[in-house]
Amino acid sequence: MSDVTETARPASPALSVPAAEDEVVGICRDLIRFDTSNYGTGEGPGERAAAEYVMELLTEVGLVPEIFESEPGRASVVVRLEGADRSRPALVLHGHLDVVPAAAGDWSVDPFAAEETDGLIWGRGAVDMKDMDAMILSVVRQMVREGRKPARDVVVAFFADEENGGRLGAGYMTAEHADLFEGATEAVSEVGGFSVDVGGHRAYLLQTAEKSLSWMRLLADGRAGHGSQVNHDNAVTALAEAVARIGRYAWPYTPTPTVDALLSGVADLTGLPYDAARFAEDPGMVDDLVAALGPAAKFVGATVRNTSNPTQLDAGYKANVIPGSASAAVDVRLLPGHEAEGIETLKELAGPGVRVEPIHQDVSLEVPFTGSLVDAMVDAIAAEDPGATVLPYTLSGGTDNKWMSRLGITGYGFAPLRLPADLDFAGMFHGVDERVPTDALKFGTRVLDRLLTTC
Repeated sequence: MSDVTETARPASPALSVPAAEDEVVGICRDLIRFDTSNYGTGEGPGERAAAEYVMELLTEVGLVPEIFESEPGRASVVVRLEGADRSRPALVLHGHLDVVPAAAGDWSVDPFAAEETDGLIWGRGAVDMKDMDAMILSVVRQMVREGRKPARDVVVAFFADEENGGRLGAGYMTAEHADLFEGATEAVSEVGGFSVDVGGHRAYLLQTAEKSLSWMRLLADGRAGHGSQVNHDNAVTALAEAVARIGRYAWPYTPTPTVDALLSGVADLTGLPYDAARFAEDPGMVDDLVAALGPAAKFVGATVRNTSNPTQLDAGYKANVIPGSASAAVDVRLLPGHEAEGIETLKELAGPGVRVEPIHQDVSLEVPFTGSLVDAMVDAIAAEDPGATVLPYTLSGGTDNKWMSRLGITGYGFAPLRLPADLDFAGMFHGVDERVPTDALKFGTRVLDRLLTTC
């Protein structure tokens, strides 16, 4: 087993480290100031500088982390915390250090200045996911400083490249350094555990499922020629028709166990009607329940059915030349258990003259809303926010938990944040003016500390 999994060195008695709640805001701001924009093209600054900062924070309290580069500048950090009961399977607690690019001209603040105004930290990564990275770091530092152990071994990881599918981050680490995750059976990461207002009640959405990721390319061939001639074999025409069919297709509403459990919980909180047997036949009923989730409806509304959105077009080189080929990219997200039929539907929509080929595909995930880890997450929320409800939900996007699943590790999304009811949190993922309340970060450290102590 690698040295990275060894027990931490004792921290120096003279070392003074603030409590997690006291330092989480500063760590979050520091992380945002590292421009780790991931353009998905091999360009960009990479994660190395941010990873070195993470290394400093961990080594400062006596831990022995290790840094890994899949390519120059594309860096991930891993360290294992020894648990109180080492006979139990380990937990992976992971985040990612990269962010999507930000067009500064669209923002009302510098996206990498990490300004703190009116109790909010503004900047790219504030919600996706340097907020959770900061909570992990601050909690781990406090636990080590105080000489406390988590309930079981915890593999703490900060990955590169999540925003481009994770191949150079979690993908590289699970393929080339799987020994670091030895003995782990469960994982906790992003895009879950945040609060929403449902019918005047505060509910926390715990992510127990993810749609599959299928970036597909449509390819049409035709007869090249002069733009002034009659051409009944025009590749651009065939492609455009396929793109229009796919983009306008109304995928049927399809229930899954997680979505069914979520909407049943929303019905209980709001008094709205819900009959699982009428899920596919009564879209209006489903839409009303989804709307009751407020801003979080952006996430949930995409999980009651498959989706397919054309995103790129490419054809030709001159206005008066009919090209011999044309291509398009489509972002397809399919519900757990419905991947094969979804791809077949996509091919039917494309038509006989258009080929459908994968650009990048990844699995869907769905796990039951039960078990000791789920119980520990629910209890940790209840201890800090008595009377709140915790509900499962499906993520329309994807996380590095997909890579964890290749090692047989079951993943959940749980980055706990108690948010103002009117904050459009879901809309800030990859959006403009991304921001997170400082009070929410402090709340998250308390919940996360409880979770690691009891899970």
